[in-house]
Amino acid sequence: MSMKRTNVYADPEDLAIIKEAARRRGISEAEIIRQGIHLAAMANRVWDEPLFSRTFEGSGRTPSAAEVGDAVADAVRRESDTGSTA
Repeated sequence: MSMKRTNVYADPEDLAIIKEAARRRGISEAEIIRQGIHLAAMANRVWDEPLFSRTFEGSGRTPSAAEVGDAVADAVRRESDTGSTA
């Protein structure tokens, strides 16, 4: 992967934390900073497609624990009736 060099200003306390973490983990300070940049980039990314594109039928209310249990039991029963295994 090709990388580009950039300069940033950082708080001295943050740099001290990064230095200590790099020493503890046995990796470079630069690697920790690259990981942080990647996390920041992904947290601020705007996706072209929505995360969920399907809609689901339902009553619009949260089912009770008993209803969830019944739905799971029905699904397991249907799976075992068809002879499928997970």
